[in-house]
Amino acid sequence: MGDDNSTFNLPRVKLGNQGLEVSRLGYGCMGLTGAYNIPLPVEEGIKVLKGVYNRGITFFDTADIYGADHANEILVGKVLRELPREKIQLATKFGFFKFDPTKITVKGTPEYARSCCEGSLKRLGVDYIDLYYIHRIDTTVPIEDTMEELKKMVGEGKIKYIGLSEANADTIRRAHAVHPITALQIEYSLWTREIEEELIPLCRELGIGIVPYSPVGRGFFGGKAVRESLPENSVLGSHPRFTGENFTKNKIIYDRVEALAEKHGCTPIQLALAWVLHQGNDVVPIPGTTKIKNLDENIGSLKVKLTKEDVEEIRNAVPVDEVAGCKTSEALLRVSWKFANTPPKTSS
Repeated sequence: MGDDNSTFNLPRVKLGNQGLEVSRLGYGCMGLTGAYNIPLPVEEGIKVLKGVYNRGITFFDTADIYGADHANEILVGKVLRELPREKIQLATKFGFFKFDPTKITVKGTPEYARSCCEGSLKRLGVDYIDLYYIHRIDTTVPIEDTMEELKKMVGEGKIKYIGLSEANADTIRRAHAVHPITALQIEYSLWTREIEEELIPLCRELGIGIVPYSPVGRGFFGGKAVRESLPENSVLGSHPRFTGENFTKNKIIYDRVEALAEKHGCTPIQLALAWVLHQGNDVVPIPGTTKIKNLDENIGSLKVKLTKEDVEEIRNAVPVDEVAGCKTSEALLRVSWKFANTPPKTSS
């Protein structure tokens, strides 16, 4: 397979002000190994990832926790062996330690950070990781301690840039004081907008790029759940926003977005993604999909041009106080930026 991905001419942007340049749209790899539905066969996953690259998306996002037995990183590693490494911006993450039915344990000790990084490098089959995120914040370990270890690994050439995921403002400031943070990965979409008040302005003040995950509301704005039904085995079947009375209320929001999409000559998912893209060139969403046709639809969102008035009209069509249901499970919510406590200060 050749490495010419110029046919799609995807624009490139600077993510943060530390020098990392990425494709305007990233790709979230998580779903390939069964986060929402049954995992794809390995050959299918490889085919999708090659399709992503061939369309000009070079910003790949994975994590050590995705898939059973690190299946996602292993899959990405297989594909990387067939692609020009220097043209890929590879992001992975560490920090989740243990999943119990009602509790998630996060670990951010320096020793754990290093062992996770070494493990990811091996599984991915690479010498360095472009962007290494702390996936969730360990509230028992000073963030400075974790960051000092990551800073050492930058010095050793194991990682190029450091990111945070689901960190609150205080944690971001403290981490950034140890070593510049390049990106904050956080949930952000038309129907999840809590980061706008404090976190987006802070990231812009510090020169940190914003990487929205679930930028189309876990596929909600794709409309399959609304117009057809969720696959039988989908974990979204128990998601608060996709069930019962909440879902009935949220369908009204979808109808509004669908009507606006018609006005703009695009699909609802393209409009929802275009809205996120229009929040600024420092905002690089990472939608994931397991189907090439959906991938092409996502890329089509880059062609949707919106005026400031359009962006405001779309925002007003989805009032956040009308969105029914919590954005995620209670266990995940407890380790998200809004609800997790700030890590302790260092004793020194």
